[in-house]
Amino acid sequence: MTVSSLARWLPFLKWPRPDRQLLKGEFWAGMTVGLMLVPQGVAYAALAGMPLVTGIYASLIPALVAVLFSSSTRLGVGPTALTSLLIGASLTGLAEPGSAQWVALAAWMALLSGLLQMVMGMARFGWLLNLVTSPVLNGFTQAAALLILGSQLGALTGLRAADWGALLSTPSLGLFDLTAAGFGLGSLALLMLARRVLPQFPAAIVVVGAAGALSWALGYADAGGAVVGALPSGLPAPYWPGALPWSSFSALVMPVLVVTLVSFLETASSAKVESQRSKEQWNENQDLIGQGLAKISSGLCGSFATSASFSRSAINLYAGAKTGWATLFAISLVLVVLLWLTPALYHVPQSVLAAVVVTAVTSLIKPGTLMRLWRVSRVEAVIGGVTFALTLATAPRMYWGVLVGLLMNLSHFLYQRLHPRIIEVGLHPDGSLRDRHLWHLPPLAPRLLALRMDAELDFASASALERRVTEHLAAHPEVLHLCLLAQPINRIDVTGVETFAQLLAQMELRGGTLHLSGLKLPAEQVLRQAGLLKPGPGLAMYRTDAEALVALVALQQLPESVVARA
Repeated sequence: MTVSSLARWLPFLKWPRPDRQLLKGEFWAGMTVGLMLVPQGVAYAALAGMPLVTGIYASLIPALVAVLFSSSTRLGVGPTALTSLLIGASLTGLAEPGSAQWVALAAWMALLSGLLQMVMGMARFGWLLNLVTSPVLNGFTQAAALLILGSQLGALTGLRAADWGALLSTPSLGLFDLTAAGFGLGSLALLMLARRVLPQFPAAIVVVGAAGALSWALGYADAGGAVVGALPSGLPAPYWPGALPWSSFSALVMPVLVVTLVSFLETASSAKVESQRSKEQWNENQDLIGQGLAKISSGLCGSFATSASFSRSAINLYAGAKTGWATLFAISLVLVVLLWLTPALYHVPQSVLAAVVVTAVTSLIKPGTLMRLWRVSRVEAVIGGVTFALTLATAPRMYWGVLVGLLMNLSHFLYQRLHPRIIEVGLHPDGSLRDRHLWHLPPLAPRLLALRMDAELDFASASALERRVTEHLAAHPEVLHLCLLAQPINRIDVTGVETFAQLLAQMELRGGTLHLSGLKLPAEQVLRQAGLLKPGPGLAMYRTDAEALVALVALQQLPESVVARA
């Protein structure tokens, strides 16, 4: 087997041979992303309800597997806010956060989601992801970002109560750990400022490190403050979550499907940016395989499902990363932290981790998105709005928002297919054929119905065309000529063939003629194989609309000036 054929399944074989100049640039890009990975990984593990060290595990081996087997080598793969929120929300009520059962269920989610993505990639089913439109994804993302913010406000402000109900019933500063609030809000302000002034600077690790040092100096942990605590050092051990009971499997089916969908849409948003910059076509199927293997490896490490972070991927690109070598350097830094530096995270206040999550999530909140969408398409704006509202209303089972949005979008698509645009054409003064009724144009000729359908002639649209013609012929018995301007028709299926045969039979029964203009070769071949294009007085075919108009002039005695303008 040649290297080129192997590279189809092992994309890392196509990486450029490293040299000193390349490795220098890749090293600094990798360090920049690696310094973000550690604090974000720990913070997102808390968001997913997992042991904090599993966030570092998810930033190590899964990131390595993804970069080796994905076609998009500059993506920042690891824990992400949306995927972590989905995991935490989906497992709520099934187990206690952080417990062995919770970890096992999260690992099973990673394994099942990864297996599904890998199978989809190997079967070349990446096109299925196109079914999720931007309005659905935007509506879900906006709602999920608000849910993430809501879940972090308590930790960010040092709220001691289990929920906000106690604060609303008896407002008191005593319900807050003011030191934790100072750490959280102060870190949030610094991180937001750094993102605005120095967007490429790995401010998260600097803020986390400084907060940890200050917490140690103040003795915050010894005073009972909520800190990260002890994290185990060393590489993750191989992990098997054990048998999955049928009741647990049925409860995980929908969450796994949504995690699979959302996580790869996150990947797609970053991969498309990378492909545009590299001027190479995006191989979504290979990325499905790579991301699926990454999730499987994460589950086998006792961690949770990973995805491609848009923010880390963007910073990787801005930092000058050109190949997957940058990701290898980032992973090396995570490895160093995991082997020797986890004790340094002991004193970091948990409110600082909440600040890291909030900072990352605020970039997802774009209030003007639905308003801009409303100006473009009100139907799709409603779909996005319903997705947004249902995601909020059904939390923690917020996957219902995506599913209902997807169903509404498919229903809208089907409605459009079942109601294609069919117009009676007339000759516009500029020489083009346009909607006769919209532009108040005269008919092309007496006793003629000239129609154009802007759709395929298939099971979805055929009945609409047949109904339009039949109703017009019933209302106008004098019509003897039907002209179909068929250039927009790219495909004809069996139902379309039957409809065409019925229209031809109707015109022959009236003693008239069916005129067919601009029929494309694929559609023509189907009709010829069905034996419907045999020469005869009831059928006339023309290659162009201008040729059809010439023939209609001869039949209907149109003025020659009309032909000249066509």
